[in-house]
Amino acid sequence: MDPTARPRRLRSDGVRSLVGETDLRASDLVAPVFVDATADERVPIESMPGHERVPVSKSVARVREVLETGVEAVIVFGIPEEKDAEGSRAWAEEGVVQRAVRRITDRTDAYVITDVCLCEYTEHGHCGILEDGAREDARLTVDNDETLELLQRIAVSHAEAGADMVAPSSMTDGMVGAIREALDAAGYENLPIMSYAAKYESAFYGPFRDAADGAPAFSDRRHYQMDPGNRREAIREVRLDVEEGADVLMVKPALPYLDVVSDVRREFDHPVAAYNVSGEYAMLHAAADRGWLSLEAVARESLLSIKRAGADLIVTYFAEDVAREL
Repeated sequence: MDPTARPRRLRSDGVRSLVGETDLRASDLVAPVFVDATADERVPIESMPGHERVPVSKSVARVREVLETGVEAVIVFGIPEEKDAEGSRAWAEEGVVQRAVRRITDRTDAYVITDVCLCEYTEHGHCGILEDGAREDARLTVDNDETLELLQRIAVSHAEAGADMVAPSSMTDGMVGAIREALDAAGYENLPIMSYAAKYESAFYGPFRDAADGAPAFSDRRHYQMDPGNRREAIREVRLDVEEGADVLMVKPALPYLDVVSDVRREFDHPVAAYNVSGEYAMLHAAADRGWLSLEAVARESLLSIKRAGADLIVTYFAEDVAREL
């Protein structure tokens, strides 16, 4: 062996951290918070151990728990008291997210991001207005252009409640441009948009749909979320959002799509986010419960791999646990 080629020289404890290429910090993480307008007490989410739905009255306490770990940002999801065909509670002044955000921003220093979508609010569980005949024909789902106006209303209502950033997640064509236009017209020119720019129709979302009560009542979301086999299409999708004014670009899910995270990082000079989704979280918990893996170790390694692929920030259900260790 050539004695000059010894990479192990830089792996001892004293120098290892000095030459480390990827760093994971609590400030890189965003913690999801579920606020439930139908609950009076905290309700455990069985498929997501360690997470709960909390009533609006306890939303501030929940966010303070997050902040105590060193995580500085949360993304708020709402479960409304009632649903209808349009999802009108999504933009109501006294909607669950609006009430919670007012409380959180008034009483904490958290950076508050809000999910802008309709699936938790519509009685059919889809991310917008249904096309005519959708219930009879599984090939028809959401009317793209009619949905844009509703997304505008939601985003503005969240801004009025005090959100620091809005995050449209419906994969509606033109959603970033429409929301940017509405926010600017309402006087929120400086409010950033984190677009779910490449969101795949994934089997890893199951526990979240339990948590947010947002599973579709019929059909699925393959007609508006991306095909898991498509990599080049992600760049086209992301480029459209950049052209429409997106400030942060998200890839969802994270671990099965690290190639896409890397592609987006290489192609665009915008902050890149990745969503380490509920199924990724749940499967590691299940393996750890069997004694097959160390939960703490695999959680941290998973998030480190997402950072290494190019993500600047990570939305993850591991945020608090990993931040405590960091």
